[in-house]
This record gives sequence, C-alpha cells and structure tokens, in this order.
Amino acid sequence: MSRDLYLASKAWPFEEARKVLSRIGGRTPAKGHVLFETGYGPSGLPHIGTFGEVARISMVRHAFHQISDTPTRLICFSDDMDGLRRAPENVPNTQMLLQHLKKPLTDVPDPFGQHSSFGAHNNARLRAFLDAFGFQYEFLSATEMYRSGKFDAALLKVLENYEAVINVVLPELGEERRKTYSPFLPVCARTGRVLEAPVVEVRPKSGTIVYRDEDGSLVETPVTGGRCKLQWRADWAMRWTALDVDYEMSGKDLISSVQMGSKICRAIGGRPPETLSYELFLDENGERISKSRGNGLTIDEWLRYASPESLQLFMFQKPRTAKRLHFDVIPKAVDEYIAHLEAYPRQSEAERIANPVWHIHNGAPPEEETPLSFSMLLNLAAASNSSGSDVLWGYIARYLPGIEPAVHPILDRMVNYAVAYYHDFVLPAKNYRPPTEQEKIALADLRDRLAAAGEGGSAESLQEIVYETGKTHGFANLRDWFKALYEILLGQSQGPRMGPFIALYGVGETCKLIARVLAGENPGGKA
Repeated sequence: MSRDLYLASKAWPFEEARKVLSRIGGRTPAKGHVLFETGYGPSGLPHIGTFGEVARISMVRHAFHQISDTPTRLICFSDDMDGLRRAPENVPNTQMLLQHLKKPLTDVPDPFGQHSSFGAHNNARLRAFLDAFGFQYEFLSATEMYRSGKFDAALLKVLENYEAVINVVLPELGEERRKTYSPFLPVCARTGRVLEAPVVEVRPKSGTIVYRDEDGSLVETPVTGGRCKLQWRADWAMRWTALDVDYEMSGKDLISSVQMGSKICRAIGGRPPETLSYELFLDENGERISKSRGNGLTIDEWLRYASPESLQLFMFQKPRTAKRLHFDVIPKAVDEYIAHLEAYPRQSEAERIANPVWHIHNGAPPEEETPLSFSMLLNLAAASNSSGSDVLWGYIARYLPGIEPAVHPILDRMVNYAVAYYHDFVLPAKNYRPPTEQEKIALADLRDRLAAAGEGGSAESLQEIVYETGKTHGFANLRDWFKALYEILLGQSQGPRMGPFIALYGVGETCKLIARVLAGENPGGKA
C-alpha cells in the first residue's frame, strides 16, 4: 500500500502518528528510536482504563510504522515508588498494610503472600493483563529507575532548576499547601516512608536537600539513588526528560497536569512529548465513572459478554468524545465490529485504513463471514429462552446448513456471549403482555398465513406476510404492529426484523409461540 495513503488518512491514529513524524522531522532521534509511553499507578489492579490507554497508544504506534521506518519502543511505566496512601478494601491482610502506610509500594509486603512486595504483586498483575491481550511493550519500574541511578541526571536538573519548577506548580495550589510544597519527597532513612516534608534548603552543588523530618529534626539527603522521589507532576516531567518520551496520552481530567508537566519539562531542559487528551467514560446516568464509586463497567464484565475486539472498537471510536460505558452499549459494539469486519474485503485501500478493524488487528483483520448479528442471536435466545449455546446452534444449523462452530469461531464466540448476556440482562427484564382482542385476531391470522407458507420461505417473503397481516387488521401505523409482536411474543419493547427472525427461529416454532399466546399461556417457556 502506498505510504501516501497513510499520510493522507483522516483516521485519528494516523493523525496522531503524523504529529510524531513531524516532531522528529523525518529523522531518527539520537536515542535511535521513537518512544511511546503509558503510565500506571500500581496501588490498585489494572482496569478498563488501563486497557483503553494501551490499546489506543498501540494503534498510534502501528500507524506510525506505516509512515516511518524509524524504530519504536512502547514503555509501560509503573509508578511503584509511590507511598501507600491507604489500605485498599479489596485485598486481604488490610491490618498488616496499615502498618506500612507511606512506604513505597515496592517496600510494602504483598498482602496476597505471592510476591516480594505489594508493588511487585500489582506489577505482575499488570503484565499478565497486558500479555493476555497480546500487547507489545516493555515494562519499567519507577523503583528500579530511581534506585539504580538511571534518573539521577534528570533529578539533578530538577534540583538545579528548583525555583523554576516550584513556580510552575505553586499557582495551582491552595494557600496552605504552597507554604510547604516541594517537588522532592524524601524517603526517610529511619522509617522508609515517603515524606511530604518541608524542604528548608536546596544545595544543587552537593546534589542534596535539607528537610524537616517528622520528629522536627533537620536532615540532609541526596536527591539521587532513590533517596528521594518526586511529586507526581514533577515526576511525570522528569520522566519525559530522562527517557526522552516522544508520545503519551492521558485522560481529559489531566489536561492541566499535562500543561504543568510540559512547563516543568522545558524548565529542566527537556522537550515535552506529543500528547492526546482523551475523554472519560460515563455511567448509565451520564455521570463520570469513578473506581472508588464502582459505577463503571469492568473489563472482566465486558469480556463475559463480548470479545476483546469489540472492546477495542469501543476504545477506537471517537477518543475525544465522552461515551457511556455501560452494559447496554455491548450489543451495539459487537454488531458494529462485525459490520466493519464484513465491509473490509469490499473496501478500497484508503477505506480499509480508515476502518477500525485495520487498527484493531494491526492491518490484518481475520477473514470470516458472520451471517448473524449479535442482536439477532439475543432475540433468538429470547424467543427460545435458551439455556445454552447448543440450543442456539440447533436453530442456526437448520437455518444455515454447513455453518458450524469449528469453521466459524467468531460466530461461535458470539453465540456463547449472547447466551450469557441474555441470562444476565434480557431475561430479568422480560415483561410479556397479553394481546388485545384486535391483536388476538391478527395473531391468529398471522399464524395461519405462516403455516400456509411453510418452512423454507425467504426472510423477505416472511417479512411481507407479517407486513400484510398488520395492514389487513387495521394497524394504520405498522410500527404499532411490530411493537405489539415484540411485547407479546418476546417480552420486550424492541426487537428484530420479523422476517429474518422467523426464518431463523423457524416457521413452525413461531406458530407454536403464537399458539401459546392465544391459549393464554406464558410464551417464555424453556426451549
């Protein structure tokens, strides 16, 4: 494919990649590569935001590879030298953790008893999490970087430009905090705790600071070798400088921190990276998702009901637009992924690189026709009250001979997801209503017309039967007729095109369903 097509693409990963290309002026940086970075706070377990950030930045990195031959690296950086602020409620041995508050996470014992520290435990979980999705990255630990001396040169630059650094941050702080703020957080030699201690003197020539310890004494300590760490805004800027980061993205809530970090980076002689500020997710009520409130959707929950690819599509779409992240967005995301996948083979080269599946699958989407939508599978599960995927496959095999799980793995996964989603969300919300007298007459006529048509009719011919039946029985607005069918037969206010659904479910089964309704029975019997 022509590089000119990539350079002209309006897909947002290419727009971001072109920013990086412009940054390096078409030349390989002195360090020999372009550096992409994403950060992680290991005080908790990885979450859906972590997935989103790594997935998106991986898409930008892949796009960059199409427009430049410059080597790249992607670093996932763990801020594991942060002091433990509180004992999380979702881990064991919280009383033990309370004894280690303010210590670096890599010095806090692992409450699970599996790793050398709490930080190491969460780092291992992060790496396993990223590895499970096949992300290509390198892992860096703040503790290792600080204590090994790899950050020393950049830390000394912060010390040398101390006044310039604090003058960036102080205007953003409250009056009381301004009195004690210092970018340096000493690690107490006595207690091992990371201290927010007043710094009373900076000594750039000796590479030290003098701070007032918790017991009131004055202590001089080097800022190098892991004896100090930085407050997080300064830490971010120092890291950009030390590693020469070229690209990083972060949430919209951190825009002011990106701006401050960029100023600090310049103040210490660095060059801020290119950045993208993405919008945050909203819950079902349109309120911002918060980990502490637990009002969001976890990655495990999404993956119970849909594929990782559908989640990547959700992350790909409009990253600068706030989106509801709730269970009801899952079916739409799955069907949109399938629609994009099926469109791909028919598209031009320019259209393909704008197609989300090109970015999701690193330019090589799988080739598999998926003849049924997720929504149709949900409706089939609703009509059959399916207790397992074998029931749905029984209908599929009859409707589409030759379609088998072994040769259609995407469809097979969708069937399993649909059964899980149906049982957890559709079934509890089912609300069948009895038909009116007019609807009873129309339903009886529909049953007779379908029975006369028999099995094997096309979806369109069956749709026409449903359509004509509604017109015959005085439904001036046929939407009312179809809505009645959904509410009476499926127990829901919305549903599928009836012709394709009847063809899949079967004419005979549909007639039985109508017969149960006309007999006054609950149509939601077990399949």
